[in-house]
Amino acid sequence: MNDVLEAISPATSLSGPATCVSKVELRVSCKALLDRDTLNKSDPCVILMVQTNGQWTELDRTEVIKSNLHPVFAKVFSWDYYFEEVQKLRFEVYDIHGTHSIGTRDDDFLGGVECTLGQIVAQKRMVKPLLLKYGKYAGKSTITVHAEEISGNNGYVELSFCAKKLDDKDLFSKSDPFLEIYRINDDETEQLVHRTEVVKNNLNPVWEPFKVSLISLCSCDEERKLKCLVWDYDSRGKHDFIGEFYATFREMQKISSGNKVTWDCINPKYKQKKRNYKNSGVVILSDLKLHRVYSFLDYIMGGCQIHFTVAIDFTASNGDPRNSCSLHYINPYQPNEYLKALIAVGEICQDYDSDKRFSALGFGARIPPNYEVSHDFAINFNPEDDECEEIQGVVEAYQNCLPKIQLYGPTNVSPIINRIAKLAAGDGNIKDASRYHILLILTDGVVTDMADTREAIVRASYQPLSIIIVGVGNADFTDMQILDGDDGVLRSPKGEPVLRDIVQFVPFRDFKTASPAALAKCVLAEVPKQVVEYFSHKAISPMCPMRDLLTPLLGPVATTPTE
Repeated sequence: MNDVLEAISPATSLSGPATCVSKVELRVSCKALLDRDTLNKSDPCVILMVQTNGQWTELDRTEVIKSNLHPVFAKVFSWDYYFEEVQKLRFEVYDIHGTHSIGTRDDDFLGGVECTLGQIVAQKRMVKPLLLKYGKYAGKSTITVHAEEISGNNGYVELSFCAKKLDDKDLFSKSDPFLEIYRINDDETEQLVHRTEVVKNNLNPVWEPFKVSLISLCSCDEERKLKCLVWDYDSRGKHDFIGEFYATFREMQKISSGNKVTWDCINPKYKQKKRNYKNSGVVILSDLKLHRVYSFLDYIMGGCQIHFTVAIDFTASNGDPRNSCSLHYINPYQPNEYLKALIAVGEICQDYDSDKRFSALGFGARIPPNYEVSHDFAINFNPEDDECEEIQGVVEAYQNCLPKIQLYGPTNVSPIINRIAKLAAGDGNIKDASRYHILLILTDGVVTDMADTREAIVRASYQPLSIIIVGVGNADFTDMQILDGDDGVLRSPKGEPVLRDIVQFVPFRDFKTASPAALAKCVLAEVPKQVVEYFSHKAISPMCPMRDLLTPLLGPVATTPTE
C-alpha cells in the first residue's frame, strides 16, 4: 500500500504555501510622452487592460494628471498573482480631454505596451518603450511599472493629515494645497506613495484620511525616510511649490491619544534668502490607525487545523467492483480514479491536521447488516468513529468495504453535506480560528438531489467549510457546473444566494494525462481564499498571530482579517 501512496503522491512543494495567492501592487509612471495638445501639454491617464479568453477588457485606470509629459501616477493597481498562470496585461496611455471624455480615440492614444504579470514581478521594476499602432515607437516615450508583493506579514495604515498657516501662493484667492508623500528607496530614487486631493482656497486644509500598505509606505522599515511635499494646485499643471519636510514611520507612531505629530513645512529657497524665515506652514498628522492584515498562512501558523473528510460514491453506475471495467475495480498495479483523486488531495490536506485522522464516508450503497440504502455511512462501518489513520487508513478502509456493500443508488449528496456542515457549525460557534473543514466528494455522475444539494451548499456557505467535487469516469458532468459558482452565484431553490463561493468542481478526466499534483493544485487553489473569507466575515483573528513588526511600538493594534 505504501508503494501506491509513494507512486502517486503530489510533490511536497505543492503543500501549503504554493497554493496561496500573492497580492501584488503595481505603480505606474511615464517619461517623455508625446504632446498631443496644441496649447498645453498632454493630460495623460493610464488604462490597465487584462486578457481573458483572448479578449482585452479594462480592469482599472489611473487618475488624469494635467499638462504633464512625465507623469507619476498616485493610483495603485492591486492584482492577484498566480505562479501557475500566464496573466497577460496591457497598459495603454491616453491624452484625456475634459472630465467626461474616456479618451480612447486614435488621436488621443499616446502609446501602449503588453507584458505578463510574471515579467513585472520578476523584474520588480519594468521599463519599456511605449508603442503606437503597428509597432511604431512613440518617440522616446517609456512606461515604468513597479511591482511590490503585499504579504500576510504586513498590514496597512490609515493616516489623517492637515496643515496650518500655509503660504498663500495665489494673488486673488488663497492657495489650493495638496500633499504628496514619496518613499526614498535604497538607491536614493523616490517612489510616490500617495497624493491627496486638492483642498480649494484654504490655507488650513484638512485632507481626507487615506489607507496605504506598510510595504508601500516604508517597505516595512520604520526608519526609512519619507519625503513630503506640499503644493498649490494649478489647473494647467504648473503647481506652485509651498514647502517640504522629511518624516519616518517611526516618527508618525509617536502620535498618541490627544497628541499630534507636527512638521515644519520648509521652502529651502525662502530659508536661504530670508533671515527670519521660520516655515511656510505646519503639517500635522492628526490620526494614525494601524491595521493588521491576516493571510491564510497566518491562520495556519496560528494553529488553525484543516479537518479533511472524503465522501465516496458507491452507486451502481460505477459498475461491479469485481469487473475490471468498474470505476471501483482494485488493480494491484494501478490505482483507480477514486484512489488517485483521494490520495492527490488528501496528501496535501493532511499537512494541516495535526492528528492525521480523516473522516471517510460513503453514499448510494446498501450496507450491512440489514442492507438498506444509505446516503451517509462510515466506510469503516463504525458510526461512533468514522475517522481513519492518515490517508493510508482511508485507502485501506475503502478497499475493505467494497466486498461488504452492494452498489445501488440514487446519487444523493445533500445528506453528507448537511452532516459536515452541522459538524462545522459546532466549530463555528467557537469564536476562534481553530478549525476549518474540507469535504472532498468523489462521484461518477450528476447528483440526483440537485435541489436539496443547492440548499445544503447555501446553508454550508455560512460555516467554516469548503467543498471539492471531483467527477470520476466519463459521464456528462455539465449539470454539475451549476454547483461551482464560477459562472454565477449559486442560489438555493428559493433564490437565496450563497454567502461565500465554497464549491470547486472538476472532472477527473481533465487530469488523466497530468500528474496527481496538477489535480490537487487545481481543486485546492481556492481554499486559502475561502478560509480567509470565512474568518474575515466573522472578524476572527488567528489564535496566535505571528508577531506584528510594529506592535511593540504601537500597543493595541486594530486587526482586519482579510486576504
